[in-house]
Amino acid sequence: MLVAEIYRVTRKLPGDERFGLTSQMRRAAVSVSCNIAEGYGRATRGEYLNHLSIARGSLFEVEALCAVCHSLVLLTDGDTAPVADHLLHMRRMLRGLISALQRGKRSR
Repeated sequence: MLVAEIYRVTRKLPGDERFGLTSQMRRAAVSVSCNIAEGYGRATRGEYLNHLSIARGSLFEVEALCAVCHSLVLLTDGDTAPVADHLLHMRRMLRGLISALQRGKRSR
């Protein structure tokens, strides 16, 4: 699960990043699941698609934050590789769900 992996990885960040990168990465990761769930509970397909788009944006935010941590040498390739795997898997699932909804299929 992406959130669990982000929490595991961010424990390795320095304590002075607790209110910076650690907090931002965790909030972005949680935002993915929350936006998918909130969108599913909305009344229209358009609202659902909008929330899925926000979730996809949060995935890219997590990826960008991992890149920042990597470039600042706060995390290693070994730290970020499992996160990258989760991000890729979730991006593919979201892409498929968005495509299905845009084609008019009900995925509920």
